[in-house]
Amino acid sequence: MRGEAWAFWVREPGAGEIRPVLLPEPGAGDVAVRTVRSGISRGSETLVFQGGVPESQYGAMRAPFQEGDFPGPVKYGYLSVGVVEHGPPALRGRTVFCLYPHQTAYVVPARAVVPVPDDVPPERAVLAGTVETAVNALWDAAPLVGDRVTVVGAGMVGCCVARLLTRFPGLEVTVVDIDPAKADVVTGLGADFAFPADAADGRDLVIHTSATSAALQLSLDLLAREGSVVDLSWYGNAEVRLSLGGAFHSGRLGIRASQVGTVSPARSGSRTAADRLALALALLRDPGFDALITGVSTFDELPAVMSRLVAGQLPALCHTVSYGKG
Repeated sequence: MRGEAWAFWVREPGAGEIRPVLLPEPGAGDVAVRTVRSGISRGSETLVFQGGVPESQYGAMRAPFQEGDFPGPVKYGYLSVGVVEHGPPALRGRTVFCLYPHQTAYVVPARAVVPVPDDVPPERAVLAGTVETAVNALWDAAPLVGDRVTVVGAGMVGCCVARLLTRFPGLEVTVVDIDPAKADVVTGLGADFAFPADAADGRDLVIHTSATSAALQLSLDLLAREGSVVDLSWYGNAEVRLSLGGAFHSGRLGIRASQVGTVSPARSGSRTAADRLALALALLRDPGFDALITGVSTFDELPAVMSRLVAGQLPALCHTVSYGKG
């Protein structure tokens, strides 16, 4: 064994703990990574922490290096940045991103890590998995020059989508949320902010990320004729209700799901998942994404931090975890 590490586990719904891990000796094609930062994906990770993953979706919700099974005990997470301490010469000493849970160190196949550009700091690089989701969503949505676009939900995913949309020429981008505290973040990303009651209709495209029935209904109601909603939300075991009368049929409105588990059909013939992740990391050269990093805690604090996030006691877009010198 190479040594001992520590990992965050959901022991049972609503309770987390730090557990010791014995690391295997790296093989010829492996890398040993010492974690520097990780990020909490608030939507999926709080769902997992609460035991809200439907049994029918246990397989679909598995993270690449998950251990254990839902609802627990389970080691879950996928936004990790660290430094390669052992591996091929081209990777040794490099800062890399990996879809790995919260753990102080780990050994994975070298193909599972992607180098972080030198000009992307580790705390921003933890957003790579979320920006990758946003890239896939925009491949699915295919916005056109001059479109009027609304993002409903100013969470981590919604804000990443909005930041990318503001870089398209001629787009009018508005983010809708019920939380007034999100207004400064949204405007800092270069988009307009609106409360649901004030949101403009006649939109060519609406991207929904808030995981509520009411916001999905609002997304449909904001569409122009023949407009579409692209839904990135994960609802877990919550029931979703919609009213599909009114303009839904007469206006030929559309709802389409988007998820990051597979590359969008629009690019699956020419891009791999690794290509998509590398693109996400390159896009993170943009310092505008720093507005999404809203807090940091130490690794040892993670069980309490997850409880506070679920309880709404710790407002955050992307809360990061610092591992010090490990």
